[in-house]
Amino acid sequence: MPTRPAPTERQKRLGAELRRMRLATGQTTEYAAGLLGLDRTKVSNMEGGVRAISPERIRILASNYDCADKAYIDALVAMADVRKRGWWQQYRGSLPQGLLDVAELEWFATRLRSYQTVHIPGLLQLGEYARSIFAAVLPSLPKSEVELRVVQRLRRQQVLDREQPEPPPDYIAYIHEWALRMQFGGRRAMREQLLHLCESSERDKVEVRVLPVEAGAFPGAGHAVLYADGAVPQLDTVQLDSAHGGEFTHSEAQLAKYRTHMEWWQAHTLGPQDSRDLIHSIARQL
Repeated sequence: MPTRPAPTERQKRLGAELRRMRLATGQTTEYAAGLLGLDRTKVSNMEGGVRAISPERIRILASNYDCADKAYIDALVAMADVRKRGWWQQYRGSLPQGLLDVAELEWFATRLRSYQTVHIPGLLQLGEYARSIFAAVLPSLPKSEVELRVVQRLRRQQVLDREQPEPPPDYIAYIHEWALRMQFGGRRAMREQLLHLCESSERDKVEVRVLPVEAGAFPGAGHAVLYADGAVPQLDTVQLDSAHGGEFTHSEAQLAKYRTHMEWWQAHTLGPQDSRDLIHSIARQL
């Protein structure tokens, strides 16, 4: 019997929202199972993201959980639409699931904000720069996997090139100055990367803001953080990079914390033109 594939972060998030909605009204899984004509285990699997749920069943649950937030319910229904499986699915089984989950998170976001202290953001990286990052991973990756990761990272960037009816999300990239000075791939590759970063910052829906070293201490030091606005505020998600892979969080306390972080970076970074001037200055030094 074939094994069921592990749920994606998006599937797990949908299940978590169904569970959250149920618990808010004090209902049990047995109650939900009765509404849907299913056994309790299947409902638990739905809430764990392991089992798919139809849009009709989401609306039945929402109605009986007394949820009247139409925008929120419609957003959950959209998450259950299996037809919305994107290009990243072709890498399933070939790359770590976390890399695919980031691509999916970015694709469905309405706005993206990130801060980076070591690397240029993935959505703004060139191939040679990305290759040098993956080549430095320990234990070392096979060359074929390094190349596959580079291809997948560059494909992620198409989210910024989308056209109607799904325009690209607004993207604000906060970058610490030290990330601009670390020479991943060598001097030539880094100079090309910095010039590409400047060009990218001129795009309509992309804003790059640099935190100069003179700013001193800053929140989230040592971490790379992506804050993705969902279709409705309840579906915002934060993705944190770590040595063992990406971590996704969406508790209200964590969302509030990282919204505060993003507000700090917005207030303390250089404006777009001053940021470009600093990036150009560093590129000239190379």
